[in-house]
Amino acid sequence: MKADILRRLVDARAAKRPAALVTDLGTGMQSIVLDDGVHGAFGMTDEELALVRRHLALDRSAIVEQDERSWFVHAFNPPLRLAIVGAVHIAQALAPVAALSGYDVVIVDPRRAFATETRFPGVALSDDWPDDGLRAIGIDRRTAVVTLTHDPKLDDPALQVALRSPAFYVGSLGSRRTHAKRVARLREAGFSEAEIARIRAPVGLDIGAVSPAEIAVAIMAEITATLRASTGDGAEDG
Repeated sequence: MKADILRRLVDARAAKRPAALVTDLGTGMQSIVLDDGVHGAFGMTDEELALVRRHLALDRSAIVEQDERSWFVHAFNPPLRLAIVGAVHIAQALAPVAALSGYDVVIVDPRRAFATETRFPGVALSDDWPDDGLRAIGIDRRTAVVTLTHDPKLDDPALQVALRSPAFYVGSLGSRRTHAKRVARLREAGFSEAEIARIRAPVGLDIGAVSPAEIAVAIMAEITATLRASTGDGAEDG
């Protein structure tokens, strides 16, 4: 591997930026695909670049055949992350479900009596105010954000950060009446209809969930569906 490519790959991983290392299996030459384009021994057509980016989006390393060329695409992605605002009962169920689904989980709640190691063993905890906590996390396009406190003083600051971030999913607990009040507050705060429409509320797929565990399953299912819809992945892909 050329020193320049190695440096770019190391820098991308340190900055938690997606990167794809592409090796031409015929020549052994390598290039790296980053957000800002292709760097290395060979360039790519728009079609070839789109194909590589699709594998990167799917988190899938594979051999790719394109126009009589064979490449190995090695996907390097930052981890999927779930930021949960509110150390409540649903969060206690959601955190382990998300972890089993491959997400790094962080609980953000300034109420230290709720956000404790005893209630959330092995889970990263932030006692920052929600907007500060989410900024510190550094939300990227592989991050989902869910607010669960039912308290506008906590949920609204988090939503205001999440809605203007690249997060692929933003969900918020609450009834339709609660959400209507939330929408009114966000409009008053200057958020557009398109920004507000990003919020999945009531949060989670409608499976008739009642208990905290069932609601956690519904939320994780909706997060998964949103992630896979954004990448175009599906069962037919194997």
